[in-house]
Amino acid sequence: MPLEIFNKYESEVRGYIRSFPTIFDKAKMAEIWDESGKRYIDFFAGAGALNYGHNNPKINEAIVTYLNNDGIGHALDMGTIAKRNFLESFVYKILKPRDLDYKLQFVGPTGTNAIESALKIARKVKGRKQIMSFTNGFHGMSLGSLSITGNSYYHDDSYGVPGYTTQIPFHDYLGDKVDTIAYLRKILGDDSSGTDLPAAIVLETIQAEGGINVAGEQWLRDLRQICDDFDILMIVDDIQVGNGRSGDFFSFERAGIKPDIVTLSKSIGGGLPMAMVLLKPELDKWSPGEHSGTFRGFNPAFVAATVAIDTYWSDDTFSKEIKVKAKLVEKRMNDLALRFSEQVNEVRGYGMIWGVEFKDPEITSAICSQAFEDGLIIETAGASDDVIKFLGSLIITEELINEGFDILESAIEKVLKNPTK
Repeated sequence: MPLEIFNKYESEVRGYIRSFPTIFDKAKMAEIWDESGKRYIDFFAGAGALNYGHNNPKINEAIVTYLNNDGIGHALDMGTIAKRNFLESFVYKILKPRDLDYKLQFVGPTGTNAIESALKIARKVKGRKQIMSFTNGFHGMSLGSLSITGNSYYHDDSYGVPGYTTQIPFHDYLGDKVDTIAYLRKILGDDSSGTDLPAAIVLETIQAEGGINVAGEQWLRDLRQICDDFDILMIVDDIQVGNGRSGDFFSFERAGIKPDIVTLSKSIGGGLPMAMVLLKPELDKWSPGEHSGTFRGFNPAFVAATVAIDTYWSDDTFSKEIKVKAKLVEKRMNDLALRFSEQVNEVRGYGMIWGVEFKDPEITSAICSQAFEDGLIIETAGASDDVIKFLGSLIITEELINEGFDILESAIEKVLKNPTK
């Protein structure tokens, strides 16, 4: 049995191997092959960590050259050539062209570590313990991150999740006739609301794991104004929907806002583990070593990240290409909704992240399983796993997008014909 050793010795916590039960062998850009040689189109992209594809040749070449030249691998937060090159590329090709002024804090190489750091500095700077976040938000699996994640599963007492957090309704959470911004302004301004003034409000501008919920541009601007009016820090979690996923490098660019703090991980490392926090200079109140981590200086990731920025973000060519492909993904999603209108509630998305929500969540996992069997890797999202989610790499070709959607459409057809399979 090819999975026997995994089933026998790997913890029951393993997840994706259950959804994609094969042994993968190699991958290139937006395609993967298992050990039997079977090919799969990748609409998953490492949960958003592979925006530039598997084994991107320019990134691979730079990493191999760096390692063959005995480049520094591990350096904690010491100065290295690799880090200096990354800082120069990020500051001069990402921040300055967007008129953004941030200090860069490198943390342990996971998104949840970036969130923990952002929460700690927000509470320290503002001298308040309360944090606000949004319904259906997802921010990571460590305790502070879980405390601001919406899903009740993660608020079980056995997790030991700390308090001092409040979830508030996201844009359109209560329907398009309820103004959630007006609600938020009311409870913050009313001394009798029972709501403590928070140090920060944390959000994803496009909720990914929560079901592909897109905040409107005016809603984001209004939220920015509330933060200004009440002296609250705005923290944007751009871990999954940043790094070009929206078509712009940052997901908040479309609204013309400037968060106080931004968290980045996943694809910021060009496919290698890396995470960082961007914070306005006046918020950088850390003492040396106050938030540390052994692997906060993984230099091969700096090398990969620098190549990704220099290759794809030196001008707006790549951004324009993403937006063209995004229109194709949107069209194919809407085509599915039209064809299977009796089974589909709606299609939601923006840029290169889209989801189709089914009325019956029982069939979504069956559809994804059938798609996998037919050569497509795709996953579900949403509180009830009722959304099938496109999260392909940004470098995927239009041909592979169409081929993948053809497989998905066929898989839906097969499951609806034989739902008990």
